[in-house]
Amino acid sequence: MSIKVAPSVLAADYMNLQRDVELAEQAGADLFHVDIMDGMFVPSIAYGPGWVKGLNEITDVPLDVHLMVEQPERFVEEFADAGADIIGVQYEATQHIHRALQMIKNKGVKAEVVINPGTAVELIEPVLDMVDQVLIMTVNPGFGGQKFLPSTLKKIEQLAAIKREQGYDFDIEIDGGANDETTKLAFEAGATVAVAGSYVFDKVDPAAKIARLKEVTAD
Repeated sequence: MSIKVAPSVLAADYMNLQRDVELAEQAGADLFHVDIMDGMFVPSIAYGPGWVKGLNEITDVPLDVHLMVEQPERFVEEFADAGADIIGVQYEATQHIHRALQMIKNKGVKAEVVINPGTAVELIEPVLDMVDQVLIMTVNPGFGGQKFLPSTLKKIEQLAAIKREQGYDFDIEIDGGANDETTKLAFEAGATVAVAGSYVFDKVDPAAKIARLKEVTAD
């Protein structure tokens, strides 16, 4: 088994998005990661439900939608209806993380909780029994092209230990600074999914990059 690769469409060519998505799909992408940013929780602004609906029409690969927005529960139903297969909500963005995750589950969509580099794993333990995926941000959210933060490896290990001890089956996803070296380290620490943006969509060879990530994490 190797790590699942989730190319981030944020790093794709906006003017040729369908071309890039099709290239990545043919290359073996397991998911497509879609960052939704509101200019408040993070400084950048990106994507809305219409983009998710459009992506859903051109690919059968599951869409992993990451809500980097304040009060994400305001948008859960809209993105679920647009075709999201997984919806991730930031622990730091809502006072009602349990309710937000329950809203996702009620829509028949896989639920994901997300934590930033400065947020302790212990804070999300009360909701781990209701999630399908946990995303550990391995950079500070909001901008592409950042370097992987080595300190996050300990958080991956900690989360993987809780998963084993409690018998949970959620995926552990990393997002930020993924390349063949950092993804291998994260996989060894317990990660099962890697979001890869600029590493995959660097205008060279997406297929080779996705294959490389799977190769370095193959058991």
